[in-house]
This record gives sequence, structure tokens and C-alpha cells, in this order.
Amino acid sequence: MTMRQIAVLPYRAESPAVDAPIRILLITSRGSKGRWVIPKGRPMNGLPPHASAAREAEEEAGVLGAACPTPIGSFRFRKRQKSGASMWTDVQVFPFAVTDELDSWEEQHERERRWFTLDEAAQAVEEEDLRALIRSFGPREFRRAALGLNLIETVADKTGVNAMFAWFQRLIPQQGNFFELFEQQAATLVAGADALARLLQGGPGTVDHVREIEEREHDADNITREVLQAVRRTFLTPFDRGAITSLIGTMDDAIDEMHMTAGAADLYDITEFEPEMRDMAAIIVDAARLTAEAMPLLRKIADNGVRLHELTERLVRMEGHADEIHAAGLKRIFREIGSRDPLQFMARQEMFKRLERVVDRFEDLANEIDGLVIDHS
Repeated sequence: MTMRQIAVLPYRAESPAVDAPIRILLITSRGSKGRWVIPKGRPMNGLPPHASAAREAEEEAGVLGAACPTPIGSFRFRKRQKSGASMWTDVQVFPFAVTDELDSWEEQHERERRWFTLDEAAQAVEEEDLRALIRSFGPREFRRAALGLNLIETVADKTGVNAMFAWFQRLIPQQGNFFELFEQQAATLVAGADALARLLQGGPGTVDHVREIEEREHDADNITREVLQAVRRTFLTPFDRGAITSLIGTMDDAIDEMHMTAGAADLYDITEFEPEMRDMAAIIVDAARLTAEAMPLLRKIADNGVRLHELTERLVRMEGHADEIHAAGLKRIFREIGSRDPLQFMARQEMFKRLERVVDRFEDLANEIDGLVIDHS
């Protein structure tokens, strides 16, 4: 017999920079060994799995944040029962962007919590599958693992592209600062998504969150303008000019949609948000994180084609999950306020539409990246 549990992988970045180190929050178990673990527990009745996992994070680790409804993976371990017997337990893990650490929480005196680097967190936990999941979470660890590979042969084996052609591509000189600008644009998406998630958690600070998103949208406009100028003045570009402008434009569209979402909340004076809205915001946070991982990999696209495809597949799955959440949210507001307050229904319907468009732009971005991988791997 196998038990089922849910868990979160609480994370935060040290700065908004694309290559900023990611920290993972671990807690000690309540057993006598005091092992380092991630917040986990059994699914709670009446709550979706990711929401149950977020509740466990609040009770066990004293952290609040955005739990992405799309899991990043799972791991298995043997859970010892009070009787002394043990049972295999499958744990589904959801990424959890921490936005707030509580000064006091339910299990404060029963556990210790500590922030680790990715490497430290992977070494601290005992479960091999969980170690692998943590190591795969950040771009730095992926690039480090890739250094030992025979990259030319790997690209040829995985993609069917002639190894000599992959080698020749790396000899082509790359001018301009396009990759730096791609990564800067991804950083605006991460910062904007984080502010959007904070906004949709409700409560005080709405004006500050809206202003933060507006500032990041202005940053994105400036970066887009710089890329367009660089395309015109650069003789030899790393990718086709049309592909470059489409990639930077799609990222700009994503932050534009975040700005319009925040603007709708401000215009209609919405300060309390449906759980489906918060779930969609959590998907946006994770989509921005994946984008930030993908951008540096474009510098050596032939070497990183397999990983880039993994990231774009996840972005596409998340968009499909967001569509389901969007439909459920519309049903909720229609049932609860559709006939009672038509104007409020229309305002919240607009919020859902804007959030869906943000996620759609990340799917568009996945398609842009896939196109580059096909053309250049």
C-alpha cells in the first residue's frame, strides 16, 4: 500500500537578476532525528493539492507565498508509522515562491527552518529523488552539470543534427548585446510576476504593487527599444532578425498584460481576489522563473536544446492548467455574484481575462524558444 502526500518547495531569489542564486527553505522533521525536509502533509479535504501544500508551508515553516498549481515533480520515501512499520509514500511537489516569513506560526517550537543554497539543500535532504528534484530546479546547477558532457555528440544524438554543423554554429561570431538584453527582459518578468502575485494576495500595499508593475513595464519598453535599435545597427546577429524581435516582443507583451491586469484591479477597486485568480498568478510567477532560466541557455543553444525543450514543455502544460483554472473561476463568480451584482461580475470577469492573457503570452514565448531550438540546434 502507498500513501499519498503533497509538499511545496519554498524558494526565493537573492535579487531580481536572471542569474541570481536561488535559495531553498528547509525545515526539520519533528522526529528525534531532526532530518531536513520540505513542508509536506496529507491532502486536505475541500482544498486543491497545491493549496493544501501551501497550508502545510504556513503551519510547518511559517511562510506565505504563491503555490503554483502545476507540480514540478514527485519523490518517494518510506514513512515510519507509530507502530514501527513503514509505508512507501509518494509526495507530489509544487513550487512555492515565498513572499512573506511569519514571526510566529503553529509549529514554531517543534521545527527549525533555514534557507539553503540549491547545492546545500540537495545535500541536506536524505531522499535521492528529492535531491535530484532540487538540483534540477535552478539554472546554475543545470549548466554546471552540462560542463562535463561531450556537447557536440549529445546535440547530434538528441536532435539528429549533424555534429559538424553544431560545431560550426559555435564558431560564428556573435555581435551586439542581445543575450544580456534578453536576460534583462526576463528579469522584468520575474519582478513583475512577483508584484502581481503580491497584489492578488489582497490586503494593504495595493498601490505599491501596482506601481512596481508599472515601473517594470517601463523597464521592459526601454529594453525592447534597445533591442530593436541593436537589430538595425548590428551586421551579424546570433539569430534571425525576425526571431530576435519576436522573442523580445513576446516578453514585452507578457509584462504589458501584467500591467493591464494590475490596472484593471486598480480601476475597479478590487482588493479581494478569488482563489482561482491567485492560482493563475502563481502559475505566472513560475512561468517567469522558467523564462529566466531559459534565457541564459540561448547563449549556447545547440548545447542546451534538450533542457530548453523541457522548459517550454512545462510552460505549455502550465498554460493548459491555467485554462482549466480560468474556467472554474468564471463559473464561481457567475454562480456567486452573476445575478446579484452584474457590474462586479463584469469587473472580475475582466480580471480573469487579463490573467489568462498573461499566461497565453508565456505559451507564445515557449513557441518562440522552440522555434529557435529547431533552427539552431
